[in-house]
Amino acid sequence: MNFWKTIHRLEGGMASIGAGLCLLAMIIITVISVIGRYILEQDILPGAYNLIERVAFPLIVFWAVPLAHREGTFPRFDMLEGVMPRSLRRIAKVFVLVVELSIYAVVMWYVLRFTWESISIDRTMQIGTDFWSAWPILVMMPLAFSLMMLEMCRLIYHDIRHSGSDPQKRETDSVSAAF
Repeated sequence: MNFWKTIHRLEGGMASIGAGLCLLAMIIITVISVIGRYILEQDILPGAYNLIERVAFPLIVFWAVPLAHREGTFPRFDMLEGVMPRSLRRIAKVFVLVVELSIYAVVMWYVLRFTWESISIDRTMQIGTDFWSAWPILVMMPLAFSLMMLEMCRLIYHDIRHSGSDPQKRETDSVSAAF
């Protein structure tokens, strides 16, 4: 269980601290850019839009997705679960999770290929007049997908193992997992 607590803390930290700091940076960059443009009539932060678009926003998304999936706020196909007979619910849940896992495995394959090729050719992105290396942002994609796939495997194992018992709600923390 210590392994899963560590994984949940990692997901919570990525979502609350990492994504929160990126959101704060987006706000600060936008305010400084607007003040410079409309009050001082000059571009104080050249490339501010590129920085938000290519760094901060992707990090917010990929750091928050694993936590959203674990807490059940990520879109899932579970609309038939309430109308199915109790004996078929677990089978349907496992089937849906296996389909989701296989889809994410295919997506993960392409994400890993893209990330590896980007690192090997040293892909860059233009921020203002400078070119920044893209690998620090790109490695967050496979990390996010692997955490989601790990959670799906845990849910599949849990549903198969507890197939004879009553369906239980997903475990979620009522307090932020980062603290």
